[in-house]
Amino acid sequence: MHYRGIRAVKGIDLDVAAGELVCLIGANGAGKSSTLKAICRLVASDSARMSYLEEDIRSTAVHELPRKGLVMVPEGRGVFPQLTVHENLALGAYARGGGDPAAQYERFPRLKERRHQIAGTLSGGEQQMLAIARALMSEPKLLLLDEPSMGLAPQMVARIFEIVREIAAQGVTILLVEQNALLALELAHRAYVMESGQIALSGSGQALLGNPAVREAYLGEGAAG
Repeated sequence: MHYRGIRAVKGIDLDVAAGELVCLIGANGAGKSSTLKAICRLVASDSARMSYLEEDIRSTAVHELPRKGLVMVPEGRGVFPQLTVHENLALGAYARGGGDPAAQYERFPRLKERRHQIAGTLSGGEQQMLAIARALMSEPKLLLLDEPSMGLAPQMVARIFEIVREIAAQGVTILLVEQNALLALELAHRAYVMESGQIALSGSGQALLGNPAVREAYLGEGAAG
């Protein structure tokens, strides 16, 4: 897959089974976000095969994917800054004509308090909550999360990961790209490590947590001796 003239992803093989929470970790520039963008048809891909619910989606239009239950929360949140919280949620339900704001307000009480507030005036953590809540309004079968903890204070990071855990426990399949490798691996059923656009390692979250090379490279632990 090429991105801005550069071959960002060099042929990878990954799968996410129904009900799983799978994470992608790796250094900046490894190709993690580009992989999510390719799945969502936001960048062109020369992949030999890209299937979702046993359907080849390489030629599927971007706007059709949410209708099929495939939704991404992009890096940087991507809320509509000039619209209110409630209006952002309403747009999240548009693609499939469903979704219940009340359910999201129950999950995110802070958003309920600010439902008439302009989204651009929310804090970074509140905007991340809104981005996730908006995605959930379309009742996704597969939720792609791109760096949900980026730029957030530790307390808010912990809350966002609690939310991700709750969503996964309710049966939503999740593919998570995350810079905080420790939290991601603790949460994930399975995980992939990307390096230079390729899959370098894969295994259960717990197995990769115990891998010395992973701990040294991504968890900040120096090699023994």
